[in-house]
Order: sequence, then C-alpha cells, then structure tokens
Amino acid sequence: MQRENMGNKTSVPEFVILGFSNYRDRNVVLFAVFLGIYVFTVLGNILIILAASVDPTLHTPMYFFLRNLSFLEICYTSVTLPKVLSNLLSGHRTISFTGCALQMYFFLFFGGTECFLLAVMAYDRYCAICNPLRYASIMNKKVCLQLSGGSWVCGTVVALEHTVFIFTLPFCGSNVINHFFCEIQPLLKLVCGDTYWSEIQIIVGAAVILLLPLLLILVSYTYIISTILKIRSSKGRHRAFSTCSSHLLVVTLFYGMALIMYVRPKSSFPPDVNKLLSLLYSVVTPILNPIVYSLRNREVKGALKKTGMKIFH
Repeated sequence: MQRENMGNKTSVPEFVILGFSNYRDRNVVLFAVFLGIYVFTVLGNILIILAASVDPTLHTPMYFFLRNLSFLEICYTSVTLPKVLSNLLSGHRTISFTGCALQMYFFLFFGGTECFLLAVMAYDRYCAICNPLRYASIMNKKVCLQLSGGSWVCGTVVALEHTVFIFTLPFCGSNVINHFFCEIQPLLKLVCGDTYWSEIQIIVGAAVILLLPLLLILVSYTYIISTILKIRSSKGRHRAFSTCSSHLLVVTLFYGMALIMYVRPKSSFPPDVNKLLSLLYSVVTPILNPIVYSLRNREVKGALKKTGMKIFH
C-alpha cells in the first residue's frame, strides 16, 4: 500500500472499499437489486416533486417542504449508490483520499439537512393545526424560504465540521474500509493510536445534531396531539391527524435508523450488521418516503394521477 509521509505522520493516498466482497458470486444479483432501488428512489421522488410543482392545490408550505425533502432524498441516495453500482460492475474498489472525504461530506450534508428539514416540517404542521387562522401569515413565502435555507446551512456546517475533524486525524494503519462507502465508524478504525476520545466526540456531536431537531419535533407533536384531542368530532380529529401522519411515519423511520447508527459505540455490532443498518438508513429509507407520501396522502395521490395523465397524454 502506498503512503505519503507528512512529518512524523503518514497519509493514506487512497482507500479500498470492501463493500460486499463476501458475496462476489452474487455481484450480478446485488447490482440488479441496487440499480432497481436507485431508479425507483430517483423516479419516485421526481414524481412527487413534479406533482407538487404542477398541481396548484399543492402550492402550500407543507408541499414546498416536501419538494425539498424529495430532492434531498435523490441527492442522499446518489452519494453512495452510484459508487456501489460501479464497484459491483467493475470490481474496482479503490477511492482516493479526497474522493472519500467528499463522499463523507455530502453524505453528512444531506443527512444533516434532512434532520433539520424534518423539524421544520413538524413546525409547519404545528402552525397549521394549532394556529389555523394565523397559518397563512406565519408560514408566508419568505418564512418558508428562510426555514428551508436555514436547514441547508445547518447541514453544511454539520458536514464540514465532522468531515474536517475525521480527515485531519492521522491514517497510518490499513487503508481497507470494511464498508460500502466512506462512513465515519469504519474510518475511525483506520486512525493511528487510541480513538476513544475521537469516538466520544463524534457520538456527542451526532447526538446533538440528531436530538435537537428531534426535541423540536416532539414538542411540536405534543402540542399537535393536544390540539387534535380537543376537536369534538371524530371526523375532524381524523382529518387533522391525516395531514401529519405521513410526516410522523417518515420521522420515525429516519430517526430510528439514525439513532441506532450513530449514537452508540463503534464496536456495538459486527461489520456485516453495520453494513445492513447502513443500507436501511441510507438506501431503504429514501425509497420509502415517496411510498409513504403517495399511499397515505390523498392530495399527493390525486396530484400524482393528474401528473401521470399529463405525462402520458
């Protein structure tokens, strides 16, 4: 393995991503599965973006944020899956030091942005249900743009901080990443010396990034549920809850997997289990979002039908 000396440290010029090398005899099957997932994720989220853009009835803050979320999911999946597909097809498993840093940055950037965007969407539902008469004035176009832009800025800061922290550590051991992309935990195993405090810092940072938006979501839904329970008619309660049920399900899926992945010691699970959890977090969750919103939201289903009719006719 080639290395470049930097004073008394050693820099690894490239990494080898093991990926799913234990299943080399099933590369064709894995390639077909991952390609299908990627295509479905991209097309499903593009359809939601088109439907929410074309249908005038969906030109509301809720669907403005949904368009942001769908675009995020496309980008989020595109950070890892194209490289996985390339590795499976070509067998070339190396990635440059810079390429690895960029992959981690964008993975954390889109993931961090989604954390804050889900909190913004919860606040939007709080305003719609708890302050319906003032909703239009509170969630005006300017505020929506500011909240959306703030989510992207927070994602940038989170990703930059974690990426710089990881890639300024000295790598002088093996250059083999036992994962299918440049993930934090497998990379920490390649760092020289004791990484205990580095691991603690990352866990604390991840906990703050995940738990602060989650706390805002929980507070918002506490008020939302309290308001819904005060509605006298069961039809009214059902209608109010249906407007936020899709978002609540997406939050549960996203945060459930994220907390398992990041707020735990790196040695909690063996590498194969870590890969499976990462797959659920980075690949399966984005494909479920368009399914959740298209199946559980009547307005989105109607808009998708209209969009489909316009496309085919």
